[in-house]
Amino acid sequence: MNVADLCAALVRIRSENPPGDTREIIEFIRQFTDSLGIATRVIHRPEGRDNLVTFPANGRLLFCGHVDVVPALDDGWTMDPWGGELKEGKVWGRGATDMKGGCASILAACREFIDSGRELPADLAFVCDEETSGTHGIQALLASKCLVPCDTIVAEPTPAHSPNVGQKGLMRLCCRFRGEPGHGSLYPAKGVSAVMEAFSLLDFIRGLHEREYRPADPAIARIITESSAILRELFAMEDTKRVLTHVMYNPGKIEGGEKANIVAQQCSLELDLRIPWGCSLPALLGEIRCHAPRAEISVTNSSDPTITPPDSPLVTRLLGEIEKVYSKHARPIVQWAASDARYLRNAGFPVVEYGPGEIRTLHAIDEHVTVESLEKAVLVYEGMLARYALM
Repeated sequence: MNVADLCAALVRIRSENPPGDTREIIEFIRQFTDSLGIATRVIHRPEGRDNLVTFPANGRLLFCGHVDVVPALDDGWTMDPWGGELKEGKVWGRGATDMKGGCASILAACREFIDSGRELPADLAFVCDEETSGTHGIQALLASKCLVPCDTIVAEPTPAHSPNVGQKGLMRLCCRFRGEPGHGSLYPAKGVSAVMEAFSLLDFIRGLHEREYRPADPAIARIITESSAILRELFAMEDTKRVLTHVMYNPGKIEGGEKANIVAQQCSLELDLRIPWGCSLPALLGEIRCHAPRAEISVTNSSDPTITPPDSPLVTRLLGEIEKVYSKHARPIVQWAASDARYLRNAGFPVVEYGPGEIRTLHAIDEHVTVESLEKAVLVYEGMLARYALM
C-alpha cells in the first residue's frame, strides 16, 4: 500500500467531529504500526474518542496528526466525500488535506525508514479531537504525561516550501443578550431588542477589526511580512498582511427573537476572534464587555499567539530537508488559524507544522490532496528521521 492508497484508506474511514468517534480509524493505524513493530497504546476517551501514542516515548522527535475531520454534506461535491477516490493524480474526500494526508505521510515515512533496517528515532501521536476543542485529544495526552517534550512536527497542511512556525491567538465567545419585549409596532420608540443589541456588538467588533497591531519582537514582524506575501500567492487575495496583524472575526452562529411582531427578548451569538501578536486578550475582552454591559459574555476557548523561533534547530533542520527534496529555497511562515500546535508550544515543545495538502480546499467542497505532495512529504519526513537517528 503506497502513501496515496494509505491516504485513500484513511479517508474512507469516517471520523467526523462531531460526534468524534475515532475508534475505527485508530484501530486501522494501530494495526499498521503493529505490522512495523512499533509499540503503541490506545488512550480511550469518552464516546469512542480514541487516541494512539507510541510507548514508551523516546523524547527525540515527535510526529503528531489528528484523525478527526469536519463534517461534510454530499451537496455540491463532484466526488464522494467519503470515497477516497484516486483520480487526476489526487486523493479526493473529506480529510484528504486536513489532515489524513499528513497522517498517511507520517506512517509511510516510518515504514520506509524501518524497512531500510533502521530503528525509528521518533514518537508518534494520532489524536481524536483537534477539530473541536482538543480536550479529548492532545490536551488529554499532555495532562496524562503520555508525551515527552521534544522537537515536534505536526503534519497539518502547509505550503510546500513553507513550514508554519507560529499561529495567531484565538478567543471564542458565547454572548447572550436580553431585551425588553413589547409590540413590534412601537419599536424602536419602546422596548429593547436583544437582536439589535447583538448587532450593536458586531458593529463594535467591526470597528476593532480596523486596528492594526504590531508585535514588539522585530523577528516576528519580519516573518509576518514574509508570510503575507506567501499567503497572497496561496489565496490570490489582496491585503493579506491584515489577516495577520488585525483581529479577524466571524459571527459564526446567531439565534434570536420570538416572532416578527415582538421586540426580541433574547438573542445568542457565537463569535470567533483571531488574535494577532501585540494584542492583549484580557484588554480586548474588557473592551467588548464594556461595550455590551447588559450581555452575558463567556469565553469558551482562548489562547495567546504562539511561535517557535525561526532560527531554532528544529526549524533549521526541516528547512534543510524541504530544500533537499524540492531543490528550492524554503522559508518559514506564521499562520492565521490555530491547531494543536499551540497546546504543545505552551507545554514546552518546540513545534513546527509541515504537511501535504491543498490548503484552498481545507474544510471545503471537493477537498483533495495531490499524490505528489504526499510522496514529497514522505521524503521530507524520512530526511528528518535520518537526522534525528544520528542524535
